[in-house]
Amino acid sequence: MTASSQAKRIMTAAAAAAFGVLVLFADDNAVAQSATSDKAAASVTDEKGNMHIPPDYRTTYEFLGTWSVAGDAGQGAKQLHVVYTSPGTIEAFRKTGHFPEGAVLVKEVYEATTKDMTTGTVSREDKLVGWFLMVRDTKNDYAGNKLWGDGWGWSWFDAGNANKTTSTDYKSDCQSCHVPARSTDWIYTFGYPPLKQ
Repeated sequence: MTASSQAKRIMTAAAAAAFGVLVLFADDNAVAQSATSDKAAASVTDEKGNMHIPPDYRTTYEFLGTWSVAGDAGQGAKQLHVVYTSPGTIEAFRKTGHFPEGAVLVKEVYEATTKDMTTGTVSREDKLVGWFLMVRDTKNDYAGNKLWGDGWGWSWFDAGNANKTTSTDYKSDCQSCHVPARSTDWIYTFGYPPLKQ
């Protein structure tokens, strides 16, 4: 064997070893993301599938985006919706184009107030009306619970009680607003800039 062919073999073996390490890191990253999502789901769901709003989502979750619901008359918004997602969801979505199992979405719904400011007419968050919560569940873990189905857990919570939903059936209470987004996992992904590559 020549010195040149021996050098090529060593380089090939080193490249294969490096590739193996990269694959290992990629697999570890996927496992870590899955564990993070599972932990997020477990933090908002009990063994029967009853959900609650996580108390620390504003400081531990990732910001997805804000929606403004236009006022019925005049300028400004009547509602503002601020949406957060559990840690690791954005990175996982960018890789697959889908929300990972166990991902949690929390939408704050506010009444808005509008007034003239130096920058123009401005709407801002005023009174919290409540939260809308979704938990990714493609495995159908809570088949007997009427708040779970079509790949998600769905629940509305009034501002006075983050631990008890007022929803009774996701099909009648929640899903109708999401029908136009059925092809994107029932979520209006175009409204969330962090999900884009």
